[in-house]
Amino acid sequence: QTKENEIEKTTKDQDVKYKTKESVDLDKSVAETSSDRAGVQEELDAALEYLKKLHAQCDERAETYEERKARFEAEIAGLKEALQVLESETALVQRSSRRHLRSVAAHISAA
Repeated sequence: QTKENEIEKTTKDQDVKYKTKESVDLDKSVAETSSDRAGVQEELDAALEYLKKLHAQCDERAETYEERKARFEAEIAGLKEALQVLESETALVQRSSRRHLRSVAAHISAA
């Protein structure tokens, strides 16, 4: 039975040796993986931040009814103002051209 005990002790010692080595290897692997994950997480955070900035700059935003109404009213007011300016300029041009036409007509009939 001592021979069996000796064999069993040697076997268990070898198991402990291999398990300890495996544990050390796993600890090393966990440390490397954690480090890799931290680096990848930083890259992901930077990419997500950049994506958020792009969305803020590029996404189209639907106008609300109030915004459309205000824009439309401002456009109408500008068009009315332009129409008034054009009408007043047309009236001035018509008045001045009538004067010229009368004087030309008087000049032609005198000749």
